[in-house]
Amino acid sequence: MTSISSDSLATTDQYAWLEGIHDAAALAWVRTQTQRTEAELHNEDYARSVEAIRKVLDSTDRIAMVTKRGDFYYNFWRDAEHRLGIWRRTTWDSYRSENPVWELLLDMDQYATAQGAQWHFAGSSFLRPAPGDPHRKALIRLSPDGGDQVRIREFDLENLRFIEDGFDLAVAKTSASWINEDTLLVTSATDESNTTRSTYASTARKLTRGTSLTDADVVFEVDQEHVAAFCYYDSTPGFERIVTTDAIDFYNAHTGIIVDGTHHQIEVPTDVQVSLHRQWVLFAPQTDWTHQGQLIPAGSLALSQLTDFLDDGRIAQVVFAPDAKTSLQGLDFTANYLLVSVLHDVAAQILVFDLHNNFAQSTLPVEDPMLSVSVSAVDDEDTATADDYWMTITGFTTPTTLLRGSVGEPATVLKRSPERFDASGFDVTQHFAHSKDGTRVPYFQIADAQLELDGEIRY
Repeated sequence: MTSISSDSLATTDQYAWLEGIHDAAALAWVRTQTQRTEAELHNEDYARSVEAIRKVLDSTDRIAMVTKRGDFYYNFWRDAEHRLGIWRRTTWDSYRSENPVWELLLDMDQYATAQGAQWHFAGSSFLRPAPGDPHRKALIRLSPDGGDQVRIREFDLENLRFIEDGFDLAVAKTSASWINEDTLLVTSATDESNTTRSTYASTARKLTRGTSLTDADVVFEVDQEHVAAFCYYDSTPGFERIVTTDAIDFYNAHTGIIVDGTHHQIEVPTDVQVSLHRQWVLFAPQTDWTHQGQLIPAGSLALSQLTDFLDDGRIAQVVFAPDAKTSLQGLDFTANYLLVSVLHDVAAQILVFDLHNNFAQSTLPVEDPMLSVSVSAVDDEDTATADDYWMTITGFTTPTTLLRGSVGEPATVLKRSPERFDASGFDVTQHFAHSKDGTRVPYFQIADAQLELDGEIRY
């Protein structure tokens, strides 16, 4: 585990000593400020608010959101009976029923008791199985305190237990992905020689089962003055590669791939965010970018075939460009489509681009653009769900609702959270304020449906 002491910080910042995350003086200062804050905030109203929020967070009628892996749908769940949570799975037929039957994989409260430490579940990474086989192994991230330092252990998905002599990476700022059953790609800030000034890993290593991380071959390394080396192994059939990111700071990075031992850097300005999916490379510039004579504005989304871009810098399409009213929010891929979430006057729209038909554009129907809407692919590698998507909606007076659909077909409601208050009699409407420079600023109003919109202020 790597930490920074207050004595090691050479800076003119008079508060730099507070960056010593294990420094006794810094921790004492934090405790004092916490006590001052709590003395100001903690009263009867605060206690009632906390209890009301806790009741909702612990309710068992919340939607159990899932991730599909093979034939199963996985969920991590916390409530009043499971403070540290349970990891579980079910089938599709069971999940879409009113009362799904879950198979328990890991009870974190029981695990913490057995280990004598309050381990927190921080995610999982599945080993890709052979075609037609079920998933048999996963890497489980365990945080000792809910922070970003984790222990990573190998888990048996058939016998539902940690593998005692399996992969077990000590607590550190660590990431790991499967290359194959006996090899991991690991970034880990375990000592000063492989740690940046920001206390993240500066190297990525290929770890073979039965060997130590210190003896593992370094496959990628960044300057220790940079923020971090981020790497993962992409095991998608036909696109196997190591994806590298040299995070220079929070706004600048270099991205590349390693194939057959050769590192190919994707040559773009460092403030262009780069992501990869199968044969595609996507670009999201944070400032205006002129590429081969073409202006790609800040906030745009462009994509290209990766091989084309590495060959001669060709960009296939700018699929989204912002304007004064519209901004990019997110994206995901199904097997044949790119789904792009945007806000137009802060109202939701989902754009769909056909990857096999010259990026022909359409939209997914959204019940009400004033709702908060997010979409993600269900499982683009399963032919039965290739173009299926999840859609999650919520609003000021609309409980969280989960829908499932397929591109080209309407989505249907799968799960809906219960109403936590009586929203009848309220209307949600959109209006625009005008700033001094004439800019129209959109906002939503939640009010009695009978409210007279006459511009008068009422208390």
